[in-house]
Amino acid sequence: MTTTKHDKALIFELSQPGRVGYALPDCDVPELEIDSLIPTSLQRSQPAELPEVYEVDVIRHYTALSRRNFGIDNGFYPLGSCTMKYNPKINEDVARYAGFAKIHPYQPESSVQGALELLYSLQQDLQEVTGMDEVTLQPAAGAHGEWTGLMMIRAYHESRGEHRTKVIVPDSAHGTNPASATVAGFDTITIKSNDKGLVDLEALRADVGPDTAALMLTNPNTLGLFEEQIVEIAAIVHEAGGLLYYDGANANAIMGITRPGDMGFDVVHLNLHKTMSTPHGGGGPGAGPVGVKSKLAPFLPSPIIGRKADGTYYLQDIPQSIGRVKGYFGNFGILVRAYTYIRTYGGEGLRQVSENAVLNANYMLRRLAPHFDVPFDRACKHEFVLSGNRQKKWGVRTLDMAKRLLDFGYHPPTIYFPLNVEECIMIEPTETESKETLDAFIDTLIQITQEAEQNPELLLNAPYTTDVSRLDEALAARKPVLNCSCG
Repeated sequence: MTTTKHDKALIFELSQPGRVGYALPDCDVPELEIDSLIPTSLQRSQPAELPEVYEVDVIRHYTALSRRNFGIDNGFYPLGSCTMKYNPKINEDVARYAGFAKIHPYQPESSVQGALELLYSLQQDLQEVTGMDEVTLQPAAGAHGEWTGLMMIRAYHESRGEHRTKVIVPDSAHGTNPASATVAGFDTITIKSNDKGLVDLEALRADVGPDTAALMLTNPNTLGLFEEQIVEIAAIVHEAGGLLYYDGANANAIMGITRPGDMGFDVVHLNLHKTMSTPHGGGGPGAGPVGVKSKLAPFLPSPIIGRKADGTYYLQDIPQSIGRVKGYFGNFGILVRAYTYIRTYGGEGLRQVSENAVLNANYMLRRLAPHFDVPFDRACKHEFVLSGNRQKKWGVRTLDMAKRLLDFGYHPPTIYFPLNVEECIMIEPTETESKETLDAFIDTLIQITQEAEQNPELLLNAPYTTDVSRLDEALAARKPVLNCSCG
């Protein structure tokens, strides 16, 4: 049993013998001898111990759980580097069209031409947005797309008889970058940022060499700053025979304004569950399509969607492919939502999305700058970082301020990331929030900084209004509970 401050106890063990919450229709196919379908060794000797629960109890249980979750439909979700924007409901409506929701991946190509046309058109749209020559829709998320792109980079170098072992990653990179490089079989080399929060060109030149496979970079970077010397960065890597990989997590700042392909990148992934507003989080499905320049196209995951001269669509095999990385057509429902988003906005609309995201971030930065330390006090793109170092003299950490935000009904921004900013607070407002929402959040943060100075104890014990109060972090680290026995 789990108890809460404000609700009745939430009981997890609801099963009672004899309770039924469903009714199956009578079998309308001839019953066959079970032994002819399933080997005896694989058959159960006893019935499965499934819960016996009334339907109403199940509904109430999961509805109560859902009320404890925070989502973008509940309120402002300013996670830096995560682009938690509102998910337009028209996307959900289109994804539920019977022609999309009720088809089966094993159907013949001739019977799913509408779905294949949508996927082909989405490939074309993403090529245009990124400046790439070909796109695969298979990867299921951003990190999956990173690994896919790196495997293509590896295959490209091997096809040229080159054994390149190192991937360069800035210290402001997303944590998935070095992880993806390691899983793809590369050694990771970290380079420091300069005092402007950008790639240090001298450090890059020192580390680039004949063993360099790629540089992984996002632009704007994880500090929300645009790499102004990106053309020179690309030249340094390319002159050494390496390739440039674009982490598309921050593409919400550049859509319709500039393109990774025009900056010199060879491979790019896009987080459709961020940039194109499809739902994400909680382990649900995402989509991380990967685009490549033509020299890497022979190594794309197979198949991609092709179009014949007669206008029909088909699955196109690629002889030198790195192989399939996801079953069927990728996370098809997410791809439908992303296609709807792109078609709703069009080219000019996507540009306005980026411009509004950048405007919102700079507005928030300027209003909050007098109350926090600002490590890089310059115009940002779609997100920005603050530091809670100023509040430490009163004994208050960034974590304490984040906990206090919970009492005001806000999901805290990203904290302690990127790692190269002490007491980091990373905020991304996105373009979907109104000025009133931004002002309310800003005013709350300012109030919390005043509380930190006048009554720091208030923050050290926050939150007060949530179902779960302040946890014992030291105990959690020393004696973590790694399983759950509910009931």
